[in-house]
Amino acid sequence: MKLPRSAAGWTVAIFGLLALVVGAVGLVWPEALLRLLGFEVLESRAPGDYTGTFLTASSMASFNMGVYYLLASATEWRSFYRFTVVFRLVTFIVFSIVVLADAAPGRFFGVAAWEALGALATAVGLWWDRRSALPVVAVSSSAGPASTADAVR
Repeated sequence: MKLPRSAAGWTVAIFGLLALVVGAVGLVWPEALLRLLGFEVLESRAPGDYTGTFLTASSMASFNMGVYYLLASATEWRSFYRFTVVFRLVTFIVFSIVVLADAAPGRFFGVAAWEALGALATAVGLWWDRRSALPVVAVSSSAGPASTADAVR
């Protein structure tokens, strides 16, 4: 797989790798993921408790999302990067509301914070990449227009 070629690409690749790993952990060792997120791990579950099913689905989604992010970073899919900034901020808001409404343990706010920090890192990376890619045209010493050889990146 190709390494990212931009700052924004690196932020997306790092998030993708972490999402892939967390998804794999949730599939292989769901109790560890529950503990990591601050949820109680029960010895047994009551009939009709689909926590395990939901955790499997969420872990598979995280694993798949990790693959998508890694593919996007390998191909420098910049519109995907911009899309993730917006929706990771939406995720931050939703997850924060869930914690504030006492529907999730306070430690779950770490997931919300991770989403916000990731969105901001990618936004900064996009800004940095755009800023560093702008050409600066040198003024020619002659009265005529500067040639393309005079352009400095």
